[in-house]
Amino acid sequence: MILFLRFFFVLVLISMLAVTFWASTQCALWKTPREVVTHPWFIATLFDTYWAFLTFYCWLAYKEVSWLSRVAWLVGILLLGNIAMAIYMLIALFKVPADGKIEDVLLRRPRS
Repeated sequence: MILFLRFFFVLVLISMLAVTFWASTQCALWKTPREVVTHPWFIATLFDTYWAFLTFYCWLAYKEVSWLSRVAWLVGILLLGNIAMAIYMLIALFKVPADGKIEDVLLRRPRS
């Protein structure tokens, strides 16, 4: 399972970097047409996306013990979205052995 998740989050990271790079070469983010930004489905999708980011962050805040780390990851997730989330997951997944259990990734480890 750990190897599959490592592969999956590498795929997420690479695809998000690629599509973000491609989109940024097509037009600047701040030049998004008004009719797109004000469209009800664009707004609904934006709400859905940011609630998902904050849901993931709730788990991350449980995992992290340092307030500095919690705040830094919150800013990263709110600014970079799935790019930051994939990086966090890869860091967490590479802290456990390839034959480790998913619990080792999902649950907070006691402080040593």
